[in-house]
Amino acid sequence: MNAPVLKIVTPVDGSIYAERPLASEGEVLAALERAKAAQRSWRSASMAERQKIATAFVDAMVAEKDKVAELLAWQMGRPIRYGHGEMRGFEERARYMIEIAPATLADIDVGPKEGFKRYIRREPLGVCLNLPAWNFPYMTALNAVLPAILAGNTVVMKHSSQTALVAEHFASAFAKAGLWPDVFQYVNMSHEVTDKVIRSGLVDQVGFTGSTAGGRHIMASVAGAPNFPATTLELGGKDPAYVRPDVNLPFAIENIVDGGFFNSGQSCCAMERVYVHESVYDAFVEGVVATVNAYKLGSPTDPATTLGPVVRAEAARFIKAQIDEAVHAGAKPLIDAARFPEASEGTAYLAPQVLVGVDHSMRFMTEETFGPAFGIMKVSSDEEAIGLMNDSPFGLTAAIWTEDVEAAESIGDRIETGTVYMNRCDFLDPALPWVGVKQTGRGATLSRVGYEHLTRPKAFHLRTKTS
Repeated sequence: MNAPVLKIVTPVDGSIYAERPLASEGEVLAALERAKAAQRSWRSASMAERQKIATAFVDAMVAEKDKVAELLAWQMGRPIRYGHGEMRGFEERARYMIEIAPATLADIDVGPKEGFKRYIRREPLGVCLNLPAWNFPYMTALNAVLPAILAGNTVVMKHSSQTALVAEHFASAFAKAGLWPDVFQYVNMSHEVTDKVIRSGLVDQVGFTGSTAGGRHIMASVAGAPNFPATTLELGGKDPAYVRPDVNLPFAIENIVDGGFFNSGQSCCAMERVYVHESVYDAFVEGVVATVNAYKLGSPTDPATTLGPVVRAEAARFIKAQIDEAVHAGAKPLIDAARFPEASEGTAYLAPQVLVGVDHSMRFMTEETFGPAFGIMKVSSDEEAIGLMNDSPFGLTAAIWTEDVEAAESIGDRIETGTVYMNRCDFLDPALPWVGVKQTGRGATLSRVGYEHLTRPKAFHLRTKTS
């Protein structure tokens, strides 16, 4: 009987780009056992040693940025002209987390007390199972993997089946950096095997980036494990933008369209619903249409392409169905699909779309779309915009477009979201935690806060005088 095989179907032309054998349950459990053994010594490695290896790993990755651009184009459809951007974000996050590791992971002195020595130590959790997403496959993996290793954990990565070759690239770079054996390993495995290994008791932490439904499956597996692994989950999103009357309109148009359509809209923090004050609504809509019409849809391997395919033909069908349903319910499409002849039924190539006349009775405005399309609604006040932004089961980011900082802070304080932006969107600053509320997630990655989810506090309460 032949072993099961993972097949990566490229969105470029629908062909099989690569094949890899899927590991058996026994093979994955053996990898976890090796990781557990390796962690006993790795946790004792000095911070200087960990930083040295981590820096060499980043250097090795950055040296191969052209390889990254090619892998992204063929595995998930990112236009090759934008491929280097992923490595710029990767490097910024990595070097920041390396820099802050010593101070963040140092013992915490809680203050003097006569006759006692007291402090809090941050202990590594143990073996971390990392399950990154395909849409930003280097950055979503980096967010958890490198900080976990710097904190003294070992990592076993099962990357998305769409971008499995990224895990191999991580392993190659760690090997070049001289990482100790079995501190980082990768496996390709089925969902069924993933469920079993989480329940095995050999996994101490699960980091997952993906859908809300996927997160629920992870939590069910965790609940069945004898050791209750810790979890960090970044799940679905339907992120809003609000355009106020005092906005720099050309700047907002350019950046909101980019925030909605970069990576073909396949970003957890893409702008998927836009609320615009009535005083600037008409001009905003006109500018958005002109900007979207200037995109060039085509093969991601073509340097002229600015809008690539979505990840799979099934994803294109889902997005199109959501759009068609909204139009049937009364929404008005503003983009003529005939302007994008490269779009084709049955393929991953999809024309972009902007809808007006939308409302929250349409799933296009309430469920994650994850494609090159968003809806625009007219509002009459900050109060109305806040109510609509909060009318969602998700909460990752929200963007406010205004020249008034105090207004942005006041509005932001009332929005149910993990990150509040002013005059920017679809961006991650590694000094700030990446965190979601409601159905968008649990825990946090990056920043000093991210290290708290990769370690556990251990209290030392030492009586120094007994007489």
